[in-house]
Amino acid sequence: MLSQPKSSFLSSVFSLFFLLITAGCNSTSQKQIVICSKDFSEQVILAEILARHIEAKTDIKVERQLNLGGNLCHQSLVAGKVDLYVEYTGTAFANILKQKPISDPKKVYAYIQQEYPKQFQSEWIEPLGFNNTFAIIIRGDDAKKFNLQTLSQLGKVAPQFRAGIGPEFKEREDGFPGLAKTYQLKFAQEPKEMLLGLLYQALKEKQVDVIAGNSTDGLIESLGLVVLKDDKQYFPPYEAAPVVRSAILEKYPNLRQVLKELGGKISEEDMRKLNYQVDGKQQDAAQVAQKFWQQKFGDLKPTNDGK
Repeated sequence: MLSQPKSSFLSSVFSLFFLLITAGCNSTSQKQIVICSKDFSEQVILAEILARHIEAKTDIKVERQLNLGGNLCHQSLVAGKVDLYVEYTGTAFANILKQKPISDPKKVYAYIQQEYPKQFQSEWIEPLGFNNTFAIIIRGDDAKKFNLQTLSQLGKVAPQFRAGIGPEFKEREDGFPGLAKTYQLKFAQEPKEMLLGLLYQALKEKQVDVIAGNSTDGLIESLGLVVLKDDKQYFPPYEAAPVVRSAILEKYPNLRQVLKELGGKISEEDMRKLNYQVDGKQQDAAQVAQKFWQQKFGDLKPTNDGK
């Protein structure tokens, strides 16, 4: 076998070295963030809307980690395992920061804006435009029969009702214990604990008479249900907003402005319709999010000039 000329051999070595260096740079220089969602339809829809907006407006690739239960999104954000998710101001204020619930949305938002950078090295971006408060919901027929419009009125007839609540609502600071105390809610029996997805079915099939849902749930109108007014303003505001790790905002400075473009653009009516398409019509959340984004933001031009 003929030996390779020295100049040719060195050239091959340098070429291989250059290719390895280039490959290493390409593998580490790709811009990427991880977005997560909690384990209900609204969260998945919002995560998909944000992911699509980021990918359309920047050259950042977005990895999805969807349907994380409990406080896993917050815990993962603090641990640096995810970079971004949508949280609710009241949840952050009462459940994460352990403050007594208050009803003033400006005070709530100001407090969490101040505390999150200090405690969790993360920041809140402008709210998306809707307030998804807890909602105490009954069947329309019962609302007429008992002439119920408010939670105070429910307190007077609660012994005739059976309640169903989700596991998280049963335990949290701004959940059932405080609500029951505020409105003197003593139901016929201890509230049944069930998964959020089963609450509406149980109400429809008359397994329970009152449930704790969310004001943007898509099934409220389609099932002819009634949300009772929180007349003593027990629930704090739950404005939905992106929460992002501070390190990621430093790494990708244009990300903040891109997310701000979504501020105030999703109304409560928008969210209720989106949720209904997924929960009521069983449509794919990613496709629902894509269609909505295209209608609302499809004419926006990409801004890939940021870091």
